[in-house]
Amino acid sequence: MPILHKKRIGLGFTMLIIVFLFILLSQSLSLISDWLWFSSEGFFTVFSTIIKTKVWLGIASGLIFFSLLSLNFYIAYRLSRDSSYVSRINFFSKFDLSKLGLRILLGLSLIISTFVGLVVSASWLSVLKYFQGVSFNITDPIFSRDISFYFFSLPFIKIILGFLFWLVILSLIGAALQYISRGLLNISQKSFTVTKKAKAHLSFLIFLIFSLIAARIYYVSMTDLLYKSAELFTGGSYTDITARLPLLWVLFGLSLFCGLVVLLNIFFRWRRFTTTVIVLFLAVGILGGMIYPPLVQRLVVLPNEIAKEEPYIKRNIEATQKAFALDRVVERDLSGDSQLTYDDIKNNEMVIKNIRLWEREPLLDTLGQVQEIRTYYDFVSVDNDRYTIDGEYRQTMISPRELNSNSVPSDTFINQRLAYTHGYGAALTPVNEVTEEGLPQLFVKDIPPQSSVDSLKIKRPEVYFGELTNSYVFANTEAQEFDYPSGEENVYADYQGAGGVRVDSFWKKALFAANFRSLKILLSDDINQESRVLYHRNIKERVKKVAPFLMLDSDPYIVIDDEGRLKWIYDTYTHSDNYPYAQMMNVRQEGSSDFPTYNSFNYIRNAVKVVIDAYDGSMKFYIADAKDPLIKTYEKIFPRLFKSMDQMPEGLKAHLRYPEDIFKFQTELYSVYHMEEPQIFYNKEDKWEIPRLGQSSPDDPMMRHIITKLPEEEKEEFILMLPFTPKNKDNMSSWMVARSDGDHYGELVVYRFPKQKLVFGPSQIVNRINQDTEISQQISLWDQRGSEVIQGNLLVIPIEESILYVRPLYIRAAGGQIPELKQVIVAYEKKIVMNQNLSTALKEIFTGEAESEPAVSESTAETEETTTSNEELINQANQYYRAALEAQKQGDWTAYGQQIEKLGQVLSELE
Repeated sequence: MPILHKKRIGLGFTMLIIVFLFILLSQSLSLISDWLWFSSEGFFTVFSTIIKTKVWLGIASGLIFFSLLSLNFYIAYRLSRDSSYVSRINFFSKFDLSKLGLRILLGLSLIISTFVGLVVSASWLSVLKYFQGVSFNITDPIFSRDISFYFFSLPFIKIILGFLFWLVILSLIGAALQYISRGLLNISQKSFTVTKKAKAHLSFLIFLIFSLIAARIYYVSMTDLLYKSAELFTGGSYTDITARLPLLWVLFGLSLFCGLVVLLNIFFRWRRFTTTVIVLFLAVGILGGMIYPPLVQRLVVLPNEIAKEEPYIKRNIEATQKAFALDRVVERDLSGDSQLTYDDIKNNEMVIKNIRLWEREPLLDTLGQVQEIRTYYDFVSVDNDRYTIDGEYRQTMISPRELNSNSVPSDTFINQRLAYTHGYGAALTPVNEVTEEGLPQLFVKDIPPQSSVDSLKIKRPEVYFGELTNSYVFANTEAQEFDYPSGEENVYADYQGAGGVRVDSFWKKALFAANFRSLKILLSDDINQESRVLYHRNIKERVKKVAPFLMLDSDPYIVIDDEGRLKWIYDTYTHSDNYPYAQMMNVRQEGSSDFPTYNSFNYIRNAVKVVIDAYDGSMKFYIADAKDPLIKTYEKIFPRLFKSMDQMPEGLKAHLRYPEDIFKFQTELYSVYHMEEPQIFYNKEDKWEIPRLGQSSPDDPMMRHIITKLPEEEKEEFILMLPFTPKNKDNMSSWMVARSDGDHYGELVVYRFPKQKLVFGPSQIVNRINQDTEISQQISLWDQRGSEVIQGNLLVIPIEESILYVRPLYIRAAGGQIPELKQVIVAYEKKIVMNQNLSTALKEIFTGEAESEPAVSESTAETEETTTSNEELINQANQYYRAALEAQKQGDWTAYGQQIEKLGQVLSELE
């Protein structure tokens, strides 16, 4: 039986060793793969900095923990080795820990220390930030510490405190177990005895625990008050600062006093006194915390809450504005007296020319039907941008044509990994141009890309890196690499880029075969020494791989640069949840092994713009906010990673845009935090709300990138705009913009309407559109005749100091998948018009307010006669149309059909 037992133990150890070696091998393969990848991408210094920090941090923390823990075990072992006492506890009397020997104790220390080293090494970034952190030059209002202390020093202090706390606790447990097993420490219901040697050792460890508790109270518990969330605001309130903080100071002093008493207990018999002091500490901590602060809140604060909380509300407002860059917002008041005229429309021709009639979803559906060309191509997203086309500043929508590997014909290794490797080109359309069929007017289209604009030529159309590229591929192999389809034939090409890792040796081939779990890589004759393996091709994965400490925007976008290459621009953010008194925001982000899901933050900056080449995957990290202390710190940690914005090519700078994610956080907060007076803030007297419309996205209902000319500005510019309405009201009170062009990039401006001025808000306009008899009947008619009407998002267009509303309507045949832009609704103040195109609708809505149109210059009688004839036909068409609508109201479908037939005849004559 003992032999069988030993065999089982030996088998168990063998299995553990095999599992450990398997995990070690897997991690080693992944590490080598990362080393090759970072080296090929030009970021080896980033990789080496992270790895060296992890290794040295893990080794140092593990050795320190092992040394101190094993020293403690050794001391307990030495003190109890020669003891003649026998434990009075039956359980421990069966186990004499001293007989296990010092080797077993050291082995246990080594296992624990290895685990501790792995845990501490995961905190490599906090350690680096502690040593490289820069000052904010802003102090908190309670402890007068620079904000950098909370960003860089406090996380490091928490790591040290946690490390020491577990070290002392494990030391105490291990020593106590040894003393109990040898009878130096006896605990029973009737008695408690301890020898002098054991008492000295254990008392010293308990003294260290109380010292660490005091340190935790001072550095953690007190600072936690600065982040305390309450119903009114975030940060220390009157009760926190005047009741809880003094109580913590008392506990801090009591913990130090308890530690001192326990330490002196080594030399004096103060058992009862020591017990009394410890009980007092617990009583003050538990009962004091449960009774005193609630009494202060109920008896002092609630009867006069505004007066008591005023200075603390002020701190919350100031901190939140600084943490989210809301202190940079410029406020401008609008007169509210100006009336928009047709002259204003004509004077703002470029604004009208850039009103976005195409929405993302309808355009994506249309592109999917007319431009995907083959089933294995997909348009994943449509991005707003702007280009100067023929001397005009034009807003456009662009979508890259990516390869969907799940749709590749014949799911074989060669097709998936060697032949079908990339997408091809992009489709680009102006936001407001429509063909006669109601389809988008494409400036860039087809395969190979055909451009009707000289400045928009795509010279390198291959998309090897994008949002859909989630798998690895091999390029430059013996297999033919599919480039693009040409009629019934396929065109093949070789990869000319420097992206990926060269598979120029057998060991690399074997490495990637093991790493990607595919024996076919090792056996393939198509992969030669000139071949390159491209992995981590998804642009989100690539950025997170290099800079896992940056939070990524949800919408990367692609541009055509001056060289005709497709480049991705990815907005990223520095963020933290350590800004004292600032309001917390929640967001979902996918984490990594080192950076778990980041659920909340109270500081954010759009600090870095990442540019990724769609062909070779090369990445460049440009600092967009050089004043941000966090990015300054990261720049010191990784000096070769970041570039100055001055180094970005001008052709790319022209396409930078203020990202939607951070603007969403800022506008949500500014709707409350524009109220800077504590009393107004407390009562929420002037709280704004973001309009919510049923047909729009619940996360971003009204936010739009548009081109317009801002009040008091001289030229049109690309902005991100969002309107506000007063709390519980639908009229518009203000609108906020983020500017994106040139030196004005990142400027936030709020335009306020006078409170006595009624400006219709988005929901009011939508309701009035739905209540318009002619519009609603026409929409119902289209829906009943085998078609589906898609109502586009409501566009809020600032012109001069007024607001114009535009809403496109799309019609899609039943069972069809191509939406066609058929009607445009325009609303201004109390007037609403629906017409086939925007220019006609604008002219109709402003009839009577604009100056008369210039006379037609043709002088021939034939021309005048034709014009008169056309006008008569148009009048007849309008009469038949109105008669048809009237018949529809009456339910007289026979008359309705007759009027429609007459209308068709007139339209034929006009054509």
